Order: sequence, then C-alpha cells, then structure tokens
Amino acid sequence: MAVTMFELQDVAKRYDSHIAVADVSLTIDKGEFVALMGPSGCGKTTTLRMIAGLDRPSAGDIRMWGRSLIDDPPWARDTPLVWQSYALFPFLSVRRNVEFGLKQRGAPAAVRRAKADDWMGRMGITELADRSPAQLSGGQRQRVALARALATEPEVLLLDEPLSALDPHLKVKMQAELVRLHRELGITFICVTHSHSEAFAMADRVVIMNEGRVQQVGTPRDIYRRAGNQFVAEFIGGNNILPGAVRSVEGVHVVIETGVGLIAAEPQGSIPVSVGQSTTLVVAVDRIAITRSQPPEPANIVAARVATLEFIGSTVMVFLDAANGFVLQAQTSLRDLEAAPLAVGDAVLAHWSPRDGYFLDP
Repeated sequence: MAVTMFELQDVAKRYDSHIAVADVSLTIDKGEFVALMGPSGCGKTTTLRMIAGLDRPSAGDIRMWGRSLIDDPPWARDTPLVWQSYALFPFLSVRRNVEFGLKQRGAPAAVRRAKADDWMGRMGITELADRSPAQLSGGQRQRVALARALATEPEVLLLDEPLSALDPHLKVKMQAELVRLHRELGITFICVTHSHSEAFAMADRVVIMNEGRVQQVGTPRDIYRRAGNQFVAEFIGGNNILPGAVRSVEGVHVVIETGVGLIAAEPQGSIPVSVGQSTTLVVAVDRIAITRSQPPEPANIVAARVATLEFIGSTVMVFLDAANGFVLQAQTSLRDLEAAPLAVGDAVLAHWSPRDGYFLDP
C-alpha cells in the first residue's frame, strides 16, 4: 500500500512581483520515482530547491512524514541533491568527495572509507578513487556525485537535470542506471528535467508544470495517451491537434468540422460536447496510418502529400501537407517504410479510427 512521504500544500514562491511557483499541491509516496517536468522558467527547479531547503516558500507548507520542513535548514533535512553541474569539490579526490557527507556527519574514518569504497564499487568507479574531478569525464563525474549523495543512505534523492550535461548515447545509458539504482535501493527519487523522453523513460509519475503551476500529474503512459490540456499536448509532442466545431452528434460518434475536413470521434470520459460547440481533438502520431488506397475499415481519411521524412533511428516521422496549410504528423517504423517506400511529394491518404482521438477539456 502506498505511504505518503512528502506533502506540498499550496506552496508558492515569489520574488518581488514575479511568481515563480503558484499554489502547488502534490503528494509523493515512499519509494516513488517522480519527475518534475516543464519548459525553462516553469517553476520545477524552484520547487525542488524548496523541498531541499535551499529556498523558503513564500506561502504554503512542505511536510515529510507528516512533519513540516519549513524551518529546517538544508543540512538537517536528509534530502541530498545531485546538481546539474554535479558540484564536486575540485580540490578533493574522488574518494574524498564520496566521503564528504559522511565526514560532515561525524562518521569515523574507517566507516567513511568502507562506505565510500562500497559505493564506488556499486557505481563502477573504484579505479578512479585517487583522481581529481578535473580528470574525469561527464559520466564519471555524475557517478561520483551519485555515490556521494547515496553514501549517507538517505530516504530520498533529489536530482536537478542530472543528464543535461551528457552526450546523447551516455544519457540513455545513465537513464537505465538511475532506474536500476531506484529499484535496487527502494528510496524516493525526485528528479527535475525539461525532457519528456527522460521523464517518461525513468519516472513512475510525471508532474508537468508551466508558469509556476501544475498542469497535469500522472503516469507517463496516461499523460501521453490523454493530455490534460492543450499546453500538455503540445509540450510532450507526438500529437496532432485539430481545433474545430461540433457539426453533429450521431450515437457514439461526434462529427467535428476541422481545417482538414469533417472528422469523426468517439468521445471518452465526461467531457460534454454539443452541436455548435468549439472543441479541440487530439490524435497521437502513432495512431495515424498512411496508405495510397482506401483503408479496409471505416476511418477518418485525409488526403495529403508527403512533405518531409524525419528519420529517428528505427522510427520515422512523416510530415504531411493537408488542406488549408495544415500539417499532419504520422509515426511509422523504418521497417514498414522500407516495405512501402514514401518520397517527398507523394500523394497519400492519412487515416485513423474514430476511437483513436480524444477531446481536450475546454
């Protein structure tokens, strides 16, 4: 059963007239991996800093195990933070960096060394023990920062953009490393990132923020399949957003008039629709198929021409010029594209089932 570890209650942070965080309320359970995600300036890092005790909220409360942390200084919270820059001490060796938190807590030298050696071994950096941070690669410095934070055996680990300084191939490797650590240790991870690919790959739940406010909280799959509002749908990407007006409601089908023609949808959930109402339909890129002939089953069909092919490893994003200057996006596999090649300028039919779209709550 889930046990609440952190509670943020109407937390706000203001700098003079600027509101960095506005009325954020959130619970985080013991052992969760939670990602705070959003564009630059959305308030995610400020929220993390308030949890760490580096910034004091202007209003609201932050509680850990039911006890307010507001008056606790950072060093009394047991909430170590792995910085974006890693913040290693340049004048200390790797071993001394890993031992630092233990030394601050008064641990005996033998205990510090044993724990430092243990964590350097876990992180695969034992052979780097006597090097200085300046002699390390970005990935090695990150492992040292993680070992230093975890050597004190905290209940929670805070991470501020931990992968932003790494090369793309190393980011994927370290994502898997963080997920492995989280599962093995069973402690709570709270991570800030602006990258939805990082958040979706690692987190149990994602908190999407914009302009200091929480826009949506949910599992990566739930957020990807059903964005809570237009900002979320645009920010996470991978969606076609079709504004329009309801033309008719026919049984389970709602027909809306959009810039690419009449589109049928099967509304799900409790969002009301009525004839004449303005609405916005969202269709994920992986729900749209591309053919040159009539699809075999009833579907929404949009005539278009191939504008661009964007290769992303084993997947391909196909950009389609449709009516009225509207651009549809469809995602296909490289294997399928090799079986049925497409070229820029080809006339095609984009199609999807009415079940595969959903309406945004106005």
